[in-house]
Amino acid sequence: MKTRIVYEDQDILICHKPAGLATQSAGVLEPDMVSELKNHLCGGYLGMIHRLDQPVEGLLVFARNKQTAAELSRQLTKGILRKRYCALVYGSPCGESGRLEDYLRKEGSLARVVSMQDPGARRAVLEYRVRQPAGDGTRETPDGRDRAGGNHTCLDITIETGRFHQIRCQLSHQRMPILGDRKYGTEESLEESRRMGIRHVALCACGIRLLHPVTGLEISHEIVPAWAE
Repeated sequence: MKTRIVYEDQDILICHKPAGLATQSAGVLEPDMVSELKNHLCGGYLGMIHRLDQPVEGLLVFARNKQTAAELSRQLTKGILRKRYCALVYGSPCGESGRLEDYLRKEGSLARVVSMQDPGARRAVLEYRVRQPAGDGTRETPDGRDRAGGNHTCLDITIETGRFHQIRCQLSHQRMPILGDRKYGTEESLEESRRMGIRHVALCACGIRLLHPVTGLEISHEIVPAWAE
């Protein structure tokens, strides 16, 4: 099983999805996280509360019964279930932190920043903070070259809204495309990705916090992205 379970009880599962694995797939023969977990549970109930894009890594919570699913969905809507992301972007922001507010519209397999008046426009808000200054990394690439000296920055990100491809689209619009992102990247960011050996979108849902639907106790988990190890 490619999915790694980090917490499990009779009500919920918190799992680490690797980059490249679909959360849920429409193809019968394509591997996906939901199928793996249903096999793990021997066909028991599995409620999907949220999802991640296939090339994105991170933590997801699943419900093991309908009552838990309803409560987790409520927490997600009310902002009680909180997620934290980190991303390695090409370039660097003007300051150490910032807030982005745009209007996005889904156009096929892409999201695009549009004006508030455009049909289908939906408000998208995120906040970011610089975790690692540009070019401050020291990890070696697969061919042994050092990662330092590149034009990249690590950001911690929280989202106020959950729109399609929100983080990827908003950061790209600010001329900070996420490394490894072939949909929203630029020629320069993709060249930097190749130099660093990054093959998937360098975005990770690295933290999750929620109240247990039954006990009410706070549960939180953190992971380190594969590209940061």
